[in-house]
Amino acid sequence: MTRKNKSQITGDLNEISMDLLLTHGFFLSEDPKELRIQKPYVPLGILYLTSYLRSKGFSVELHDTTFSSRKELFDLLRATPPSVLGVYANLMTRPAVVEILSMAKEAGWKTVVGGPEPAAYTAEYLTAGADVVVIGEGEHALEELLPALRSGMPSELESVRGIAFLGRDGQVHRTPPRPQISDLDAQPWPAREAANIEQYLQTWREHHGMGSVSMITARGCPYHCRWCSHAVYGKTHRRRDPVAVVDELEWILGRYQPDMIWMADDVFTIHHGWIFRYAEEMQRRRLQIPFECITRADRLNSQVADALAELNCFRVWIGSESGSQKVLDAMERGVTVEEVQKAVELCKSRGIDTGMFLMWGYEGEQLEDIVATVEHVKRSNPDVFLTTVAYPIKGTPYFEELAERTVNVTQWAAGSDRDFKVRGRHSRRFYQFADELLRSEVELARMSHGNDAGASGPLIAEFQQRIAQAREGLNLTFSELEA
Repeated sequence: MTRKNKSQITGDLNEISMDLLLTHGFFLSEDPKELRIQKPYVPLGILYLTSYLRSKGFSVELHDTTFSSRKELFDLLRATPPSVLGVYANLMTRPAVVEILSMAKEAGWKTVVGGPEPAAYTAEYLTAGADVVVIGEGEHALEELLPALRSGMPSELESVRGIAFLGRDGQVHRTPPRPQISDLDAQPWPAREAANIEQYLQTWREHHGMGSVSMITARGCPYHCRWCSHAVYGKTHRRRDPVAVVDELEWILGRYQPDMIWMADDVFTIHHGWIFRYAEEMQRRRLQIPFECITRADRLNSQVADALAELNCFRVWIGSESGSQKVLDAMERGVTVEEVQKAVELCKSRGIDTGMFLMWGYEGEQLEDIVATVEHVKRSNPDVFLTTVAYPIKGTPYFEELAERTVNVTQWAAGSDRDFKVRGRHSRRFYQFADELLRSEVELARMSHGNDAGASGPLIAEFQQRIAQAREGLNLTFSELEA
């Protein structure tokens, strides 16, 4: 739908009896951070829903909001004969999704919301305008839900597993959980042709010189990190057949000619035997495309690193989170600092760039743990590292642990769980100094080890001054706590 202008879209929808219109709440033009990054990816989740429901005979259309606007979506909802609107919601899109639900209800649509966030806020989303919240995977739930909504009988909803809705009594009714989809190979590929993949590729190429397409080879993550949400896929790991994955990849290469692939699995190298079979199939077909992926340090060894290099993996992202083993153990990460450092070295020795995710402010972290993280990153020397401050996501063990000290400083519909403040935690200023210390220490270490041969004395002195100021700032703000 995004390839057509609004009048064409409205005309098409007026000519058909549509069972479902799918959309999401991410608008690139409204996100200053993503506008700077300019690395958008198509919403694979609703593309999987589109292809599955179409295969079952439903008339499903997609309005991809990434390059659209709220006005364009709202005009479409007003101009189209009302049916069922399905909206994907995540942590960051809550305000937009709430407005979309409200607008859709005003225009006469029945509304369904799903994704990783609504399961934790069923009452809030139902109050905000959703008729139904889908909890967990959406394919089979929507297959049963759409006829139930069409019937107009509230009692029909009771038989649909994995949903929540408001009953006649005004209370939230939850139906029994729905089993996870066991055979991913039986699911059709995501309906990429329903979105404008070429516009994504063009955006990437204009800003980065390379166009990227995303795909997944598995669903779920079986690990137990206390801060991580498992609302959609649970603590499962269900993998597609490697031959089927190569089939899809080969089609993507032929259809879109991307310059790289983003393997969007939670842990791409979790199953070593799968990686080896996938590499063999790629070699048999003489296929190769640069790609990047996410993994865990304990799921990398020399054989896997060799296979990744052979496959032309150019970057591996590793969830390091902290350089303090005490903090990692509190998170229940299940990895050691030494494993992370070894994993980075395995990749670097094979010419694979490494990215590292880091998290400040986890419960129990002290100044010495921040120093340990700085030393850890200096020693590992990843090509890139990204930091965030830990925030409790509702529905996770971390949220339950901090519930009594957690304060929502914004109205629910206007913010996200990232806006939570935790009483007793260090201030935002403290973590800004931690960031400055980390980045300056790492840069100075790179200069000292010859990574920057052009580094001059004045430049080195500048970073030394930044480090001194950051350390002073950490000490001065150590006693500053969230209100």
